[in-house]
Amino acid sequence: MTTLRVLGVDPGLTRCGIGVVDALGARRARLVHAGVIQSASSDPLDQRLLTIARGLRAVLEEFGPDAVAVERVFSQNNISTVMGTAQVSGIALLEAAERGIPAAMHTPSEVKAAVTGSGRADKKQVQTMLVKLLGLDAAPQPADASDAVAIALTQLWRGPGPVTLDASGGARTSAQAVWARAEREARRARERSTSRH
Repeated sequence: MTTLRVLGVDPGLTRCGIGVVDALGARRARLVHAGVIQSASSDPLDQRLLTIARGLRAVLEEFGPDAVAVERVFSQNNISTVMGTAQVSGIALLEAAERGIPAAMHTPSEVKAAVTGSGRADKKQVQTMLVKLLGLDAAPQPADASDAVAIALTQLWRGPGPVTLDASGGARTSAQAVWARAEREARRARERSTSRH
């Protein structure tokens, strides 16, 4: 059985949350990785975006997701925060597209509803449900990492469009996508082999 792996991205210029989850079927999932990619606020904008882009590339190469989910930018009072978030979202979508990986966007209320059942849940309620749903001892930290994991779960459970792979690679037909899939399957085979010893 092919495991579906999703990378969730909580876009931010100072801290970009990332969360990788594997689907286990029947609305069950396993946390693979959670963390943040940081850029220094003292750096020029172009260097900050480059830092985030390099971090996202590294995550995509290391974990080889089958789909990428990004939190959709929503209106905030702080225009500079919105701009930074939008720029990082664009980087995440571009990096996925270059690898032939399907990408989707979810609003914060969609994420809250998918994880807790209520689109008005607060961050603490989302984190509590992540612990329960993923069988964790504690929610991933910092909060940006938890948010990214929740975004990944939203894609697993409510994501639009075809994100599963069939025998021919589904919608991912580019040479890059075929190569990425072969690399991912080889890496997972190595992981299984290593975990047995």
